[in-house]
Amino acid sequence: MAIDRIISGRPLSEAEVRFNVSLRPKYLDECVGQCNVKEKLSIAIAAARQRAEPLEHILFYGPPGLGKTTLAYVVANEMEANIRCSSGPALTKQGDVMGLLSNINTGDVLFIDEVHRLSTPVEEFIYPAMEEFKVDFTVDSGLHAKTINFPLKRFTLVGATTRAGLLSAPLRSRFGMLYHLDFYNAEELTAILVRSAELLDLKCEDGTLELIADRSRGTPRVANRLLKRVRDYAQVKGKGVLSTTIVESSLAMEQIDPLGLDELDRAFLRALVSVYDGGPAGIDAIAATLGEERDTLEDVVEPYLLQIGFLRRTNRGREVTEKTCRHLGLKYHKNKRTGAQPELFE
Repeated sequence: MAIDRIISGRPLSEAEVRFNVSLRPKYLDECVGQCNVKEKLSIAIAAARQRAEPLEHILFYGPPGLGKTTLAYVVANEMEANIRCSSGPALTKQGDVMGLLSNINTGDVLFIDEVHRLSTPVEEFIYPAMEEFKVDFTVDSGLHAKTINFPLKRFTLVGATTRAGLLSAPLRSRFGMLYHLDFYNAEELTAILVRSAELLDLKCEDGTLELIADRSRGTPRVANRLLKRVRDYAQVKGKGVLSTTIVESSLAMEQIDPLGLDELDRAFLRALVSVYDGGPAGIDAIAATLGEERDTLEDVVEPYLLQIGFLRRTNRGREVTEKTCRHLGLKYHKNKRTGAQPELFE
């Protein structure tokens, strides 16, 4: 159920990846939002170019769909360098990394997505590559094994992760710059949609892109995905022009409410209210109730609900807020705590 969610920040298919690439900004001045990150990056890039040196290694972390991959390409473009891309799960052995590193030229960017999923042998193999720009590569095995010290050209490793807490401390410490990407506000998402609509040569009536932005969960990837769905609906059901009626009908068909919640979000919150009296409830219990994976709920569902104040994380579990019940039209259960049973350390 969660894999195909239209409001998921993760890409749904290779076709969508190609679609997003066509809308991706190429330079920092074309990027919208993340002002603090952009300012820091622009200073670091300008300083590195003045010294004619590669950038320090960079780590981007935050929820999916906020532009970590886009910023990696922007960094490469700003440095006028080539970029080579891979992902943590794809690099399973030292030879996989060696194939990438041996083809890198001075100043090039190596981008590793989901860097927290690197295996321990691969992670330890790239430590000297990041620090000293050399690796010790083992050839053959057994009695004939020998280690070759392979010098590398100075490069920039850009890592991206949605689970920064799973990064080992040694790997995290080797990144010189760490940037957290935040959710976007409605104005920033509207600006992104205006640019995307221009690139798609899509005609829009006033206020329609704001409607889409309000339901995009603060995520540009979701905004562009909804724009694509609404464009298809307008082409088939209308005259190809986005109107308020077309946008609202299209999003209603996708079961996305005015706050950007879909059926899984609402099921999560309803389960907390009806089954667990509003909480607190453990995430494993909620996952079992819904028949979903714990990781799906923690990575895809909870971040946005926490952001908009519909969910609280406590040391005893998850709790809904009164605002949640008003939105769902349910009765709010006040948290009952008895004085005879104080919590530990209370």
